Amino acid sequence: MKRLNILPNAYYNFLKNRKSEYHNRKDKIKNEIVDIYHSHNGTDGYRTVHAYLLRRGYSISCVTVNTELQLFSITRKHKPDYEYGTPQKIFENKLHQDFKAESINQKWYTDFTYLFLTDGSKRYNCTIIDLHDRSVIASITDRHITADLAKKTLQKAFNSTLGSGKSVYLEGIHGIL
Repeated sequence: MKRLNILPNAYYNFLKNRKSEYHNRKDKIKNEIVDIYHSHNGTDGYRTVHAYLLRRGYSISCVTVNTELQLFSITRKHKPDYEYGTPQKIFENKLHQDFKAESINQKWYTDFTYLFLTDGSKRYNCTIIDLHDRSVIASITDRHITADLAKKTLQKAFNSTLGSGKSVYLEGIHGIL
């Protein structure tokens, strides 16, 4: 070392950095994992992140990806458990799964549909369908799912199709209304 004019600590520092290529590759993979995780809004688990890494050309095991995610304290968001409530009122089922009507405006069916928009918000659609020809009688969409939405839809259906003195069965999620 004296002939090359190299100090001993420089030689030993060089030996210590023999794994620098390994550490650089590992840091690159860590950055890719974080990038993939955050670009998908934190919903991907380690298996999906592993699949994306393979597509980007990295040869790494699922266990390593899972370990790296845990080291970053990155875990997949868990969906909260559904809490079952008690129904306010259960109506008698008079249709008994007979969804065929002999004439128009004899039996109607209503349903609420959740519409998920691209900005993350929800809209609620209440639709009334005639069971004779499966045509839509009335449909209203609102920002909130309320009884008022159902009343407005029902009023729209009555105004557009039924005259005075006629009756109709209206089947909903919880039975005849």
